[in-house]
Amino acid sequence: MLFEVWAPHARDEVVLELGSMGVPPLERSREWGRHPLDRDPVREGWWLTEAEAADGDRYGYRLDGGPLLPDPRARRLPDGPDGPGAVVDHSAYAWRHPVPPRSLRGAVLYELHIGTYTPEGTLDAAAARLGELAELGVTHVELMPLCPFPGVHGWGYDGVAPWAVHEPYGGPEALKRFVDTAHGLGLGVVLDVVHNHLGPSGNHLPAFGPYFTDTHHTPWGAAVNLDAPGSDEVRAYFLGSALGWLRDYRIDGLRLDAVHALADTRALTFLEELSAAVDALGAEEGRELFLIAESDQGDPRTTRPRAAGGLGMHAQWNDDFHHALHTALTGEAQGYYADFARAPMAALGKTLGHVFFHDGSWSAFRGRHHGRPVDRVRTPAHRFLGYAQTHDQVGNRALGDRLSASLSPGLLACAATLVLTGPAVPMLFMGEEWGARTPWQYFTDHTDPELAEAVRQGRRREFAAHGWTEEQVPDPQDPATRDRSVLDRAERDRAPHDRLLAWYRELIALRHSQPDLTDPDLASVRAAFDEQARWLAFRRGDLRIVVNLADRPAEIPLGGRHRVLAAWEPVEAPGPDGLLRLPAESCVVLANGLSRG
Repeated sequence: MLFEVWAPHARDEVVLELGSMGVPPLERSREWGRHPLDRDPVREGWWLTEAEAADGDRYGYRLDGGPLLPDPRARRLPDGPDGPGAVVDHSAYAWRHPVPPRSLRGAVLYELHIGTYTPEGTLDAAAARLGELAELGVTHVELMPLCPFPGVHGWGYDGVAPWAVHEPYGGPEALKRFVDTAHGLGLGVVLDVVHNHLGPSGNHLPAFGPYFTDTHHTPWGAAVNLDAPGSDEVRAYFLGSALGWLRDYRIDGLRLDAVHALADTRALTFLEELSAAVDALGAEEGRELFLIAESDQGDPRTTRPRAAGGLGMHAQWNDDFHHALHTALTGEAQGYYADFARAPMAALGKTLGHVFFHDGSWSAFRGRHHGRPVDRVRTPAHRFLGYAQTHDQVGNRALGDRLSASLSPGLLACAATLVLTGPAVPMLFMGEEWGARTPWQYFTDHTDPELAEAVRQGRRREFAAHGWTEEQVPDPQDPATRDRSVLDRAERDRAPHDRLLAWYRELIALRHSQPDLTDPDLASVRAAFDEQARWLAFRRGDLRIVVNLADRPAEIPLGGRHRVLAAWEPVEAPGPDGLLRLPAESCVVLANGLSRG
């Protein structure tokens, strides 16, 4: 077997230490074989050697006689980020199901965190629940990051080994079983990956080479090296990781965390290079692969095709729609919500059809103009994702409280209606479909005591500025914080959760059966609203979607002939006067009376 590693920081020698997985840690120095690596005569900074090895064998590298370090490209870290890697033979897994053809157009995504989706917090336990999502009508499961990090529980955004799967979740084989099970149910799988930083603990990449650079400053310190000397290999490292998820694990798409934080000044950006590589792999394998970016730039070039001068991302999260919806539902106006809270119904109407609220307009939160208009004629609606809740928008609140903690079932139904009938690709956050009352809080399991205390105090300071006392902010390191965040499925069968769950099923079924709801034409979306009366209506082809967020009934002028397709509360179609009389905190989907089903 060929072992190779990019280690330009090694001056004199790189040694592979390799042994059976059955050898205990204390015996490794005596039992493991030592294999010096030779410099690659062609590739600068690369070292390589041949050695006998089998699936599961442990190994690591010593640079210039230093400590044993895991391979930066280790596919498995059985003992965590600070232990040796293990050989993984990807060809050994016998796939049971073909990959179902799944496109972003017509998709309904479901964001899921493995560690809190079930009490067990494993991939196998989550896989056993995938039938619920298929029955709900979801088309894709979007997994939060799975790369290894120190400890057991965490959000996953402090991962330090981009080629491996967190061992407490079940490791590489469990991820394959999860994807295989999902595909057998007709579900696609999307994986959230982080290229803009690595976690602060367990990160051994700097020992090997210039993976980071001080050329740019980021919120996490030195930036990932995408444009300084040595960046060719660093880019290849992250490209190889991304393609590995799609090829070796048969994952259908990647969600790229905070691409605005990728410091990259090269003419050919990393994102363009990644997009081209993913498209090429999709063509090679004969299936549609995609990239979904998270970006706060309000820049349509993110999803514009590369041939048209864009970055070539296939879609992106649209936080502007979320912020408009959140302020309209809750009345909150702090922080970045302030821009949307001045006229929330207008903001909601704008983001439904024009995507970005900030499209060159003034942002008081930023103290400057922000964003750029989306070309509604040339840009299909499925370039954007719309949602009422995400891990960020729930977990980054002081108490991790969901919308269900403060809104009535009727308003939750209105939120579902706006997301699931809107032009953007809908995404749900796990448990949202039944109005889960369990919070989803910020939790960590840092093994470094100093880092754990720094995170704990930093969280308290952050929310103290907003009036929260130290005792009110959950301790991220307390195991109870994670335990509180685990979904309680017993809620699904109890009122009012069961009624909300049935409403989600009905809306998702409508989205799949009504072509107008997946029409990619953004320019055809028309919205009307009354800021004071708090109602909004918008058009999707022959369909009319109307929500009343007020605590009193509303009379809404629709005109024409309509019939009710779905309604949260009993409601009659507009009469001869053309007025829709919609109960308080309620919603309805109407079809043109002259159209067929």
